[in-house]
Amino acid sequence: MNEIAQRCIAIIAKAKNIPADSITLDTTFEELNIDSLDKINISFEVEEAFDIAIPDNALGSLKSVGDVVRGVEQLVAAKETSGSTTATS
Repeated sequence: MNEIAQRCIAIIAKAKNIPADSITLDTTFEELNIDSLDKINISFEVEEAFDIAIPDNALGSLKSVGDVVRGVEQLVAAKETSGSTTATS
């Protein structure tokens, strides 16, 4: 598992107060009882941790931990390419 995945899992585990080793990329938000408020709070933490901006319209499409990781990977790659902290997809 790469560093981005590990950091995202740690953020989600902390937000839900559960052990990080109980979360995989295939774990769904439904399994973790993550609601829309949790998604917003987690997105703020992820944005701060990676110095990225997650588009508001992207939050609704996040259904699993893997979705978060893939989205962060894309935003980090776009930021590195453009030198910007904001990316759109």
